[in-house]
Amino acid sequence: MRILILGGTAFLSAEIARQAVDAGHDVTCLARGSSAEPPSGVRWVRADRSAGVAAYSALDGGWDAVVDVTRDPAHAKGALTALAERAGHCTFVSSCSVYARHDQPGAAEDAELLPPLPEDAAAGPETYGESKSAIEELVEGTFGGKAHIVRAGLISGPGDSSDRYGYWPARFAGGDGPVLVPDIPADPVQVIDVRDLAAWILAAAAKKLAGAFNAVGEVVPFEEYLRGCRGLAGTGADPVLASTSWLEERGVQPWSGDDSLPLWLPPEHEGFMARSNAAARAGGMSLRPWQDTLRDTLDDERAKGLHRPRKAGLRPETEKGLLASLLPA
Repeated sequence: MRILILGGTAFLSAEIARQAVDAGHDVTCLARGSSAEPPSGVRWVRADRSAGVAAYSALDGGWDAVVDVTRDPAHAKGALTALAERAGHCTFVSSCSVYARHDQPGAAEDAELLPPLPEDAAAGPETYGESKSAIEELVEGTFGGKAHIVRAGLISGPGDSSDRYGYWPARFAGGDGPVLVPDIPADPVQVIDVRDLAAWILAAAAKKLAGAFNAVGEVVPFEEYLRGCRGLAGTGADPVLASTSWLEERGVQPWSGDDSLPLWLPPEHEGFMARSNAAARAGGMSLRPWQDTLRDTLDDERAKGLHRPRKAGLRPETEKGLLASLLPA
């Protein structure tokens, strides 16, 4: 296939480009390259998508498949205007954040969506779901039965820079002693390996799969996931459980950010990491065992440094203070 990837420099889009090149496809990446370059073997067209339709002026010919991962509706609109007549299939990597509710485990693709971000509103982190919803509407309106909407959940594996899924294996591998853990044994953990997601996007493009699909992994109870982390770590670090109310009272945040405990979900998010992937599995999505993703994530964490500053998780001094107030003297 002749494939155009709008991006190709970071995590998922870079993995798609790598796999496409390895499979022998003719791959072009359109990206600014301000923080990283696309993988070797692709044709790199440097462009800033904020320029609108003009950003695509250096592209020539048509494309069997176009893949876009943007979160900015203005960027999507420019690409669709420039490429609609030149592409046989379009994949848009959306997000499960487009759903209006996250409290329903097992919800499928027919769940209610957030309203699209109005055209005159600025896209930003606080309107991420609405922005993705707006782009879905634009893509489906342009490509119709040639549009594959990939509603990705939490993506992890080697190269993950969010620091969420990798926090726990890295924390247990970081040394002996107690580890502060939220007491949420039955809460769901659901991730998809970046390599599996990239492979499915390419396979789906080859067969021109259309429609919206939840691209999410299998659900694993937090307690089971934590046992996997401890087993891989091979240290004497033991968990010390704390209730979520105790943690909240002391300013610990769920999910991500400074002094957070990743994978602990806030209230009314019981279904955030427990969505149905039945449609995607029926559409050809294949998933490796979650233990393999966890092992490779820990290897990647070790390569990056177990004690580096992180985007998610407790700072060592914060955890030490919390443990001192929780454990008997």
